[in-house]
Amino acid sequence: MSRSQLAPGVEVVAVPGRGLAVRTPEGEFLSVRTRGADEEALLCLLSGAAGTPADEEQGRVMRAFEEAGYLADGPPSPKWPAARRNVRLLGDPVLTEPLAAQLTALGARPRTDPATAPGASPGGLEDLLREDPAAVVWCLDGPVPDGLWDAADRLPAHGVAWLRCHREGRQAYVEPLAAAPGDVTSAHVRARRLAATPAHRELAAYWSGPRACGAPAGPTPPAAGLLAALLADDLLRWAADAPEETGLPARRRLRRVDLRTLTVTEHPVLPVPAVAPMPQTAPAAGKNG
Repeated sequence: MSRSQLAPGVEVVAVPGRGLAVRTPEGEFLSVRTRGADEEALLCLLSGAAGTPADEEQGRVMRAFEEAGYLADGPPSPKWPAARRNVRLLGDPVLTEPLAAQLTALGARPRTDPATAPGASPGGLEDLLREDPAAVVWCLDGPVPDGLWDAADRLPAHGVAWLRCHREGRQAYVEPLAAAPGDVTSAHVRARRLAATPAHRELAAYWSGPRACGAPAGPTPPAAGLLAALLADDLLRWAADAPEETGLPARRRLRRVDLRTLTVTEHPVLPVPAVAPMPQTAPAAGKNG
């Protein structure tokens, strides 16, 4: 057997009067036909406590688990590669501080830019590339002003991963990580969101125009921790080249977080194709241009 214990998220339970059942990572229960095999011995095998199957029937059951993808060599523990450890954090401390703590625990080397907290912004692309970061993460406790992220949208073309989040009232948005030319940028997300709502004029005005605000609606510590966890997980999976497991691809996924209930919903988002320039129209013969 090349694998000898249950994969993460897979569990086996002994059901009184019905034998063994598998609980899959998706939460479904499947019956296991053991054909008289010792169930306690199988539980020991599947937990990794026993070495090898003691008989042919135990071996058959273990092979069936492996073929179904329910066995693994051990729990996956992606490590942060040294070449991608330098992560530059920009934005508001209410979000960058918990994110820095999580990235440090995962093995990255986050560097919070004091010049951008709060409210300030780096000069342009050259400043964003300063000190050769592997990734840049920008977190805003508010809407994104027009043009603020234009320079950062060019980071993937220079080999730097680009990740961001922002808050709009009691909702926060975690945008897709962009790591290569052709990935989804912040400009693409804005264009897609405007195209998807009949209130596109109001949304555009909300982003750029003056607005009155009520009581502070910023994230609570649990909400900030959730946003930091989503960002840190996306970065770790990118840094370790971890495969996609379920749901939408991370680089084509916009996540909306309801800060009141901490509910996360996912929405597919694609890059916006470049618009072809309008053709030049020659003036009609006999008329002045």
